[in-house]
Amino acid sequence: MTDSSVALAPPSGGFWVNVRDALRGVHHDYTDGPIGRAVLLLAVPMVLEMVMESIFAVVDVFFVSKLGADAVATVGLTESLLALVYTVAMGLAIGVTATVSRRIGERDPEAAARTAVQGIFLGILVSVGIAAVGIAFAEDLLRLMGASPTVVATGAGYTRVMLGGNGVILLLFLINAAFRGAGDAAIAMRVLWTANLINIVLAPSLIFGVGPLPELGVTGAAVGTTIGRGTGVLLQLWLLTRPGRRVQVARRHVVADPALMWRLVRLSATGMLQILIATASWIGLVRVIATFGSSALAGYTIGIRVILFALLPAWGLSNAAATMVGQGLGAGKPERAERAVWVAGAYNVVFLGVVGLAFVIGAPWIVRLFTQDPTVIPIASTCLRIVSLGFPFYAYGMVLTQSFNGAGDTWTPTLLNLLCYWCLEIPLAWFLAREAGLGPTGAFIAIMAAFSMIAVLSAVLFRRGRWKRRIV
Repeated sequence: MTDSSVALAPPSGGFWVNVRDALRGVHHDYTDGPIGRAVLLLAVPMVLEMVMESIFAVVDVFFVSKLGADAVATVGLTESLLALVYTVAMGLAIGVTATVSRRIGERDPEAAARTAVQGIFLGILVSVGIAAVGIAFAEDLLRLMGASPTVVATGAGYTRVMLGGNGVILLLFLINAAFRGAGDAAIAMRVLWTANLINIVLAPSLIFGVGPLPELGVTGAAVGTTIGRGTGVLLQLWLLTRPGRRVQVARRHVVADPALMWRLVRLSATGMLQILIATASWIGLVRVIATFGSSALAGYTIGIRVILFALLPAWGLSNAAATMVGQGLGAGKPERAERAVWVAGAYNVVFLGVVGLAFVIGAPWIVRLFTQDPTVIPIASTCLRIVSLGFPFYAYGMVLTQSFNGAGDTWTPTLLNLLCYWCLEIPLAWFLAREAGLGPTGAFIAIMAAFSMIAVLSAVLFRRGRWKRRIV
C-alpha cells in the first residue's frame, strides 16, 4: 500500500488501539506506513504533554490562593518574568526538534545524539545568566513589575527560587524537544507526569508545612515546582543514556561542538522572535481593551485564558506534524511529509471544531465557572463565541506554522506572525473597537480575523513547497 492510499485512511488497528499504543510508546518508523496511525502515535502523548505543562502553574495558583492576594500576585508577577525563560526555551526547542527529527529521518542517530547534547549545553549556558540575575535582584525585579512593598516582602523568596532554578525549565523543554523530534513522544509525556505528581504532593506540603516538612509559605510552591521539574530533568538524562532509545547519548557525545551549537542558535533565534511576536501581540490587545474599563478587561482576560487552555491540546497535534515533517524530509520523502501535515490539520479541525461549538453553545455557563459578575459575564461570553468561530481556520494554521518550524524554516511563521498579529490584528482591533464603535467586540472580531488570515496565508505558502528544500 502506498503513502497516497493511506494518507487519508482511518488509522490502522482502530482509534483506541492506536491510543493505547501511543500511551505505551510502541516503537514505530514514522517515515513509513499509514500516515494516520503515525500522526496519532505522536499526537496523543504530545497532547497530554502540553496539558501536563499547563498544570504546573494551575497547581501553584490553586494552593497559593489560600495564602491571600499578595501571594497570588507574587505568582502572577513571577510568571510574567518567566515569560522570557519560556520564550527562550520554546525557541531553542524548535531548533532541537527540527534538527533531531531530520537526523533521525536520515537514519543518523549519532548526529541526533550530538544535537541533543549541544541543546543541553545551550540550555545550561543561558540558564546560568538568568539565574545570576534572578537570585541577585529578585526584589528589584518585583518592584520593576509594579509589586507593592508587601508583595515584595512576601514573594521575593518565591521569585528568587523560580528564577534561580530556571535551568530545570529550560532543560525540561529542550530534552523533551529531542525526544519529540526522535519520535519518543511517550517518554516526554511520562517525564511531565512524574514532575507534576511530585509538584502536586510537594507544593502544598511545603506551603503549609505538612508533617516534618517546613512551612515555607509561597516560597514552598517554588521549591516544590523546582524539585518536581528537577526530578523530571534527572529522569530525562537517565533515559537519554538507556540502550534502545531512538536518541541514545553516550560519553563520546558529551563534547562541545561550537559549529553545531551555533547552527542551533541561528535556527532557534528566529523561533524565539516568532514566539515573542505572537506573545507580545496579546499585550497590544490588552491596551486596546483596557480603554473600555475593568469589566471589559476582566471579560477579555477570562475569555482568552479559557481559549488558550483549549488550544493547548491542539499544539500537541501541531508538534506531531512538525516531527513528521522533519523525519519525512530527512528520509527523502517530502511528499509524505506534506500529506502528514494535511492529515494532522484535518484531525485538528475536528478537535477544535468540537471545542468551538461547545464554546458557542455553552459560553455563559463556562464563564460562570470563573466569575459571577453580571457586567463581566456577557463580555467574556462574547469573546468565547466570536474567537471560537475562527477555530477551524486556526486548527490548520497552528499545524501549518509548526510544520514550517519542523522543516527548519522558522522565518516563514515569524513573518506571518508579524503580518497577521501586528499589521492586521492590532490595527483592526483598534479601528473596530474605537472608530467603528463596536467596543471590546471589535477586538474579538480582530482576533478571529487574524486566526483566519494566518491559516489562509500559511496554506498558500505551504503549497508552494519551498520548505521542502530547507537544509538543516
